[in-house]
Amino acid sequence: MAKTNGKSRVDPQDLDLDHELPAAEENEELERNNNPAAGVAGGVDSEYQKLRAERDTLLDRLARLQAEFENARKRAAREQQEFRDFAAADAIKALLPSLDSFERALRTPEAKANDFRNGVELIYKQMQDALAKMGVRPVPAEGQPFDPHMHEAIEMVETSDVPDHHVVEELQRGYKLKDRLLRPAMVKVAQNSKP
Repeated sequence: MAKTNGKSRVDPQDLDLDHELPAAEENEELERNNNPAAGVAGGVDSEYQKLRAERDTLLDRLARLQAEFENARKRAAREQQEFRDFAAADAIKALLPSLDSFERALRTPEAKANDFRNGVELIYKQMQDALAKMGVRPVPAEGQPFDPHMHEAIEMVETSDVPDHHVVEELQRGYKLKDRLLRPAMVKVAQNSKP
């Protein structure tokens, strides 16, 4: 049989009618009865329907789980924000007694300088105790070797009274919260000119 481009006419004598497929409408029932593969195709269709139903169920579960996860994520973010908003509440409550003491000290009539100093020292002790309960500790500085991680050098001082590169004077105290540095100590550092 010669190859054609689909435009030429095919001679009916050249057709192999034994191997031709029957028309779908006319021979559909005949094909099902004579061909055992048709029963298999029906089984495949039912299997296909089962798989499709299972897929739909799984997709529905996936959508529900994604929505549940998104809700949980939003809830966790909201709780974190609320925690941040109110995290300082305990710290503020611990400092309020010191503030109250300052207010009482300022309301009192003129007192002796010594009494006033004693009152301020008590308030200072209250604040130190409140900060210590929160885990705040002062950074040791004076007389210590200079540590750039804990100290901020403001000035180098020529002296032989203190070993080289040791803190001579603390200008502002530094603080740590547990192991984290909140503020470095501002210090003057010794520099010995003698070798």
